[in-house]
Amino acid sequence: MKTIKGPGIFLAQFLGDKPPFNTLDAICEWASGLGFKGVQIPTWATSYFNLQKAAESKTYAEEVKGVVNSHGLEITELSTHLQGQLVAVNPAYDKLFDGFAPEAYHNNPKARTEWAVQQLKYAAKASEHLGLSAHATFSGALLWHTVYPWPQRPAGLVEEGFKELASRWMPILHAFDEAGVDLCYEIHPGEDLHDGVSYEMFLEKVNNHARACLLYDPSHFVLQCLDYLAYIDHYRERIKMFHVKDAEFNPTGKQGVYGGYQGWVERAGRFRSLGDGQVDFKSVFSKLTAYDFDGWAVMEWECALKHPEDGAKEGATFIKDHIIRVTEKTFDDFAATGVDEQLNREILGI
Repeated sequence: MKTIKGPGIFLAQFLGDKPPFNTLDAICEWASGLGFKGVQIPTWATSYFNLQKAAESKTYAEEVKGVVNSHGLEITELSTHLQGQLVAVNPAYDKLFDGFAPEAYHNNPKARTEWAVQQLKYAAKASEHLGLSAHATFSGALLWHTVYPWPQRPAGLVEEGFKELASRWMPILHAFDEAGVDLCYEIHPGEDLHDGVSYEMFLEKVNNHARACLLYDPSHFVLQCLDYLAYIDHYRERIKMFHVKDAEFNPTGKQGVYGGYQGWVERAGRFRSLGDGQVDFKSVFSKLTAYDFDGWAVMEWECALKHPEDGAKEGATFIKDHIIRVTEKTFDDFAATGVDEQLNREILGI
């Protein structure tokens, strides 16, 4: 068994234009001061990190790594959640998702997709230059608007959608394979890969590609009423990343999974700061440890109520307290009787 690394923090929700959140150096100093040991870097924040430059220049990648290391931190992974979303966008969402790309690609879905694919390929090479083994992203969605269909979906629609999704991702998966990096899809509502079954459908279409792996985040499964512990049993060999995020689901006589178009505070399903929700993290950490998860426990803060700085401060301690330092011996070793083949045969009566 291996001891899970951490605590780490995903920086995306903390970026800002005021100190200490306005530069990579300053935010790393802040994170280190809270007790974090690693940072997960969002690659769309160009004032913190130049993705293309990190892909094309190992020197630049080493400089970024040096900034992070100077605060006693490691880079856990890079993230292309926003760019990955743009690999596959149904036209119904074009206007909403244009903001994820530079203005030059707005109102031009074809060019926007090409830009997103190139971003993912840059991410593969940048991860290699940084010595990372895993990368976080979203799958995008061509079918999400039909997730609860009325009228019914036409025959063959789902199969055609996953065939197209796979064709867009295969060149990217090959790029990650060449870089020696696992591409980890965050299974998430709004994506075509939003639960185990949809992930398996995609996996089949990409010929079970070895790099088509998973970012495990139990909070999204609480909101879907999915068994997030059994999920680990099913997909343990593909889980290469771990977001530690809490959530709660409190349905009423008026509202359930879909939330009634309400804001986050008013929804039955809400993301919460670590320890304030319903996720059984003791069991989550125990399962991942028992299955030899060889990665980082990275806090992602998304809370409808608590201030982010309080969530981060508490989160560092929460993860630290949940990481299980694995034992190197069996508890009943003191009663061992040694290895004796003849004795074993006698016990067996042979």
